[in-house]
Amino acid sequence: MAKCEICSKDVHFGIQVSHSHRRSNKMWKSNVKKVRVAQGGTVKTMNVCTRCLRSNLVARA
Repeated sequence: MAKCEICSKDVHFGIQVSHSHRRSNKMWKSNVKKVRVAQGGTVKTMNVCTRCLRSNLVARA
């Protein structure tokens, strides 16, 4: 599943409405990348969203 390990951003659910007004369930996934992160002197791989990467909430290894 698309979930950020820093800010816990997860998927969002809603309803997609077509031109003829038929409704179906829709799921929006967050933009999550698998990144090597330096944390506490060790390097580990984490799932981080691009918003956290742009705002420098993690230190890339």
